[in-house]
This record gives sequence, C-alpha cells and structure tokens, in this order.
Amino acid sequence: MSENETNEPNEPNEINDVAPSSIRHLIGQFGVVAQVTVAIDASFADGRRFDDSLLVGPPGVGKSALAQVIACEMAADFHEVLGQSIKNPADLNGLLLAAKHKDIVHLDEAHELAKPFQTALYRAIDRREIVLSTGRTAPSSIPLQDFSLLLSTTDEHALLQPLRDRMKMVLRFEFYSEAQLAAIVDMRSRGLRWEVENDVFLAVAKRSRGTPRLALRLLQSCRRVCRAGGDTVITTDHLQRACSLEQLDELGLGPTDQKYLQVVADGASRLNVIASTLALPPKTVSEVIEPYLVRAGLLLKDDQGRRQLTSEGREHLLNLPQKSV
Repeated sequence: MSENETNEPNEPNEINDVAPSSIRHLIGQFGVVAQVTVAIDASFADGRRFDDSLLVGPPGVGKSALAQVIACEMAADFHEVLGQSIKNPADLNGLLLAAKHKDIVHLDEAHELAKPFQTALYRAIDRREIVLSTGRTAPSSIPLQDFSLLLSTTDEHALLQPLRDRMKMVLRFEFYSEAQLAAIVDMRSRGLRWEVENDVFLAVAKRSRGTPRLALRLLQSCRRVCRAGGDTVITTDHLQRACSLEQLDELGLGPTDQKYLQVVADGASRLNVIASTLALPPKTVSEVIEPYLVRAGLLLKDDQGRRQLTSEGREHLLNLPQKSV
C-alpha cells in the first residue's frame, strides 16, 4: 500500500492534534507576548509562580492557547474549566483544591461564572484557603496551594470588579492581520505535515475575519475536501470547494451575513426590522453578525441606530450571487 493511500498510525489528522507549546511559537499579539515573556522570566528569577492574569479579547484569538503555553513554559500542571460548568460550591472547591504549588488554573469564559462563585473565588485567592460551612458547626478552612489563576473572558465587565482587581496583569488580545493568519496556518500545516500550496495560506487568511480559530477551521475543511478526492496536496481548488460547501464568500461571510447585507441594501433599517426579517433574536444580530460587518467597513450605524451599507458593502454585495431574501 502506498504512502498516499494510508496514514501512519500516529500521524496527526486533526487541526488541534498539534498546538504551540512555546512562547516563541506564537505569532502576533506582540504586546501580550512581551508581557508574558517578561512575567515568565521574572517568575523564574524569583523562584515563584506566574502572576494571576486576566486574558481579554474576542472569541477565537488564542486566549486558551496562551494559557496552555504559559503552563508549558512554567513546567506546571494545567487545570482548565469553563465558567458555566461550575454549578455548585463543590465544583469550585474541587478545582482549587486540585491545584498544586505553581500550577496553572485556567477559568475559560470566566464571565459565565455565577456572581456568588466569583465572590468565593476572589476571597479564596486573598486568603489562600476555602471556608467550608455546614450551618451546624463552626466554619472550617482548608488551605490552598500557591497556584496561578488565569481568567479568560470576552466580556471583562461581566466580572466583579474585586475579582478583576486581583489580577496582576491584564492581557488584551486583538484581531490578527491577514499576514499573521497566513503565517499561523502555514505553521500549523507544517506541524501536521500537510502539504499545502503557498497560495492557500493567504486565501484562507482573507476569509478568516482576523481570527485564528476560523482560519484553522477552514484549513481543516480544505484538508477534508483534499482527502475526500484522494489527493495529498491541498490546493486553491480544494479551498474553493470547501468555501462552496460552507457557502463562504471571499471575506468569509456565510449565508446569514450575506442575507443581512441584502436586507440592508434596500435602505437604512433598524435592528428589530432586520432581526425579524432574518428570523433571529436582535441580540444575536447585534452581537454576532454586525460586529464583523462594521469592522470590515461594510456597514454603518447612524445616530438613530439605523443600519446602512457603506460603498464597500454595496460593492461586495454586487459581487455576490443574488439570492431572494
């Protein structure tokens, strides 16, 4: 059987089978990387744990990946949990008690952590202990190890101010440039040992909205199309086929985004009217669909809250296959 007909048993096939393990492997986010590099060097120089930190930024820009890199660089065990998965005090206490000295505890989507648990968390950080009370006996306390706490969030103001104030560093993530995204998918494809035409990297980047998660997902889709056809080298034809299957245009807009542009093309519209036409909740439209359209220069909001296309938005819409709304 030829090499093209089968994969080695341990050959990675999924985009997340390989991931950065060193701060030197990270691309972009130069300010964040500089802060973390200094903090790691200082921690080793002083023989102490990494500073508690708040990681803030939009979804998919690498907050969780950086948390794992910090754990690798500190040679520390990594404990990760989603904020919404903590349902009762036992869940929070179990997470904190499992961490050893200098371990990294990463609370992802920290803004989803219920307010009472946020309070319990910052008190535990202050005291380095958790207090247990049954209501029948005097409260007892259990000491905590000196671990590092990393909080990742897309909405820092949903966190209690006292909890935010206890973070020694705030690491603010931004969207990536197309060149940075192209470099990220190039590096990941090399780590996966996938053969990819050079033109694919920038083409993927242009459709990824400044977000590595979307770029890597599209690269995985290209790989899927490639292998489905029995090919071994990912080409721009595979990319075009993957985009066609997912109904993505050259800016990475999906069918709902494209339908939004068509609705607004008829004239300035208010959010409730657009949401009703799209059969979506207004919050979904304003928080999920509109931010990228505004950032991409396709959409404007006037002082009365009406939405209208920019000249770039109208030009982009003209290049799309026309669909009925």
